[in-house]
Amino acid sequence: MSRSNKGLRGLYAVTPADNLLPRLSALVGLALEGGARLVQYRNKEAPMPLKRSQAAELLRICHAHDARLIVNDDVWLAIEIGADGVHLGRDDADPVMARQALGPKRLLGVSCYGDVERAVAAEAAGADYVAVGSLFPSATKPNATRASLELITEIKRRVKVPVAAIGGIKLENAPAVLAAGADMVAVVSDLFDAMDIKGRAAAFQKLFDKK
Repeated sequence: MSRSNKGLRGLYAVTPADNLLPRLSALVGLALEGGARLVQYRNKEAPMPLKRSQAAELLRICHAHDARLIVNDDVWLAIEIGADGVHLGRDDADPVMARQALGPKRLLGVSCYGDVERAVAAEAAGADYVAVGSLFPSATKPNATRASLELITEIKRRVKVPVAAIGGIKLENAPAVLAAGADMVAVVSDLFDAMDIKGRAAAFQKLFDKK
């Protein structure tokens, strides 16, 4: 595998759906100052011109902090703005086709929900990491498929790529997620709704320093 999944460890900051670019930029900037080195731009409701401008600005901010930006769902937007990769769900592009389009240097993440075999297939298709969840009730996706902590352990046993845990992850339940084997925790609400975003990001990162 010629892509580098080095650094795919720690806090994976997933953006809230905020259409105000200056505010979104400020929120992400605080998470980066707190130590986040991987950010996913996710805004399913925004029109394409706004997505393009938001993603491009977040990419600039991420690179200024030596961090990487992953675009949710949209392979072509990721390629157009020069993002560091894309993350795909089950209703998005085929991972094999996405891998071919992205080329060898960009990252590809694939949501596997609670499906071990989907994780195995994603790795075979060229995914650089797989995401498991929702592990806990999630305000962002209240009807999401639930997955167990034991499933993280099983998927870690079956694949060699890093595993990102997602869904309702908070600072207080994150240690159990790490103990199950997760390499990353993808967080929206508990990070970006915090009174001190920079401090919360740093607290998440500190959990990984203890591993």
